[in-house]
Amino acid sequence: MTTILDPTDERVPVQREITPRPESIKGAVALLDIVKPRGEVLLDRLEELLGERLSAVQINRYRKPTFTKPAPEALREEINAANDFVIEALAD
Repeated sequence: MTTILDPTDERVPVQREITPRPESIKGAVALLDIVKPRGEVLLDRLEELLGERLSAVQINRYRKPTFTKPAPEALREEINAANDFVIEALAD
């Protein structure tokens, strides 16, 4: 088991198990732009590479209203309902 430290309170680390990686990527992939500067540049390139390597994968793009708050519940539900994987862009 891997220990992941939660940066909000290191005095009491949260024990979490890492989700096993799937053997292949198929279905729909959500690319979530958290609206930090240049995040869309990263996601544009990633979308291009995924399209070249995984032609059967459907790419769906999403954008948070602001990076300073968690994604709204409605957006999270939409992403969860329509996708098998999520990639979040964290760039500056």
